[in-house]
Amino acid sequence: MRTIVKGKNYEVPERIRDYAERKLGRLERLLDDRTDATVELSVEQHRSIHDSHIVDVTLVIDGQTLRSSAAAPTHKAGIDTVLDKIERRAVNFRETTRVRKSPETVRGGGLTAAAGAAAQEAEDPRGRIVKVKRFSIEPMFEEDAVARMEELGHSFFVFVNAENERIAILYRRSEGDYGLIEPVLGGNYTKGGPPRRSTAN
Repeated sequence: MRTIVKGKNYEVPERIRDYAERKLGRLERLLDDRTDATVELSVEQHRSIHDSHIVDVTLVIDGQTLRSSAAAPTHKAGIDTVLDKIERRAVNFRETTRVRKSPETVRGGGLTAAAGAAAQEAEDPRGRIVKVKRFSIEPMFEEDAVARMEELGHSFFVFVNAENERIAILYRRSEGDYGLIEPVLGGNYTKGGPPRRSTAN
């Protein structure tokens, strides 16, 4: 795995560079020599001291790009946080790739035994909600929601759209772009289309 550590308007101290390279060495057991890893460090003075140090990690695996970010009081803490997130995404990516290429998938028309069991479980009428999670949300623009979802390392994000004050669900599509679900009470179902942009009157 090839690793690049750089700063964005920031001179990276050698000890931080060594720390980042050593930590990313954890990923070498998952990735091969064709993988590129880029770590970009920056400091945002307008943020609070608790999240002023930004760490962005980008992995390019077999032509596919995985990104994750973290904000922390120090770059070392940010590296630790973002590495846990990007490692989970790399594991998921490798597992997905392995399932797609496995002989069982080819012979079974794309359905492995594990996937078949999961599908059967999903069809089980006895399935029930086993966990409820409540959290506070605040108005934000779509671009901020994308940044926040990447920072958390999630595949979807629920927020209140600041443009229309409606609840929206942002999600990552399989090709790497993003989709936006806008629930409308009593509204008609739509097949989706390009995002609408507000225009000034």
